Amino acid sequence: MLFIFQPETIHHIVVGALNATRYIPLSRIAIRRCCRFNHKSLKREVFGLSFDNPVGMAAGFDKNALVFNQLADMGFAFVEIGTVTPLAQDGNPKPRCFRITGDSALINRMGFNNDGVEAAVKRLRNCKSRKLIVGGNIGKNTLTDNQNAVKDYVKAFKALYDYVDYFTVNLSCPNVCNLQALQNKDMLEKIIRALIAERRYRDQYKPILIKISPDLSFEQIDDALYIIRETGIDGVVAVNTSTSREGLTLSPEYIQVLGNGGLSGKPLTARALEIVRYISEQTSGQLPIIGVGGIMTVDDALAMLDAGASLIQLYTGYIYQGPAFVKKILKALIQLKIKN
Repeated sequence: MLFIFQPETIHHIVVGALNATRYIPLSRIAIRRCCRFNHKSLKREVFGLSFDNPVGMAAGFDKNALVFNQLADMGFAFVEIGTVTPLAQDGNPKPRCFRITGDSALINRMGFNNDGVEAAVKRLRNCKSRKLIVGGNIGKNTLTDNQNAVKDYVKAFKALYDYVDYFTVNLSCPNVCNLQALQNKDMLEKIIRALIAERRYRDQYKPILIKISPDLSFEQIDDALYIIRETGIDGVVAVNTSTSREGLTLSPEYIQVLGNGGLSGKPLTARALEIVRYISEQTSGQLPIIGVGGIMTVDDALAMLDAGASLIQLYTGYIYQGPAFVKKILKALIQLKIKN
């Protein structure tokens, strides 16, 4: 029934419905009973934070910190808000999100549409009791040129610092003009060192991760890993959406009609696993990895953890599998522990 609506329309409907549960007596209790699954063996500590389970909601769903607590009711142990930019912006022109049901995929070119960092801070500050770990996914405003990008990342970082538990630096989204150029070795190091310098002034240590593109070559990944080692970055989120259209069964003509945007879903599964496994092997399993991209089934989730991910994030798979998906993954993890 939900797939009758356009993807962006249904997203707003779902977020609105989740937000409304705050005002409907017993609704959140009912949701928790249906969707949550707790077990002490699911807990894990990653980059100094204690997670109730390894499954989180990826950035892009709760861009504006509207329903992060409600996502805890859905079984998630953590959520990344954002991508948040210093100033509010509308993003790219609509339509900008396309569901490809035959390939269990999405293409989006949202363009960091969000209410700005101050709006997110206000909502986080007004939350009286947080139910899960919240990460802040930060980016630059579209109108900020790459030469001044460092300032935007530092602004968002400083504003959110007291209100999130960790940061993900988004340099790899294909939907913001020239953003991926920030993944080159020099710019990446410049941004990361600026954020680490800012963190030194803080009493509380907040982990910093970088989110990388699935379109990077292994040589480029090696460059990123070198900077991670040199700067002491706390972890990596692998991977973002892809500019590739490999794996789609659509005609080339129809793909061209859909236009630019980041591909997510089943066509990304193999590449995401390949990159997570590569990073884990290159770092001897010592670098915390949040695996995201192409997790469409319970087996995909287990494979991502087996490839070396410390935690996983869902988004497109959650859209296709529905609200029971987290619970299914967690139950499968328990069964796996019992067998082993």
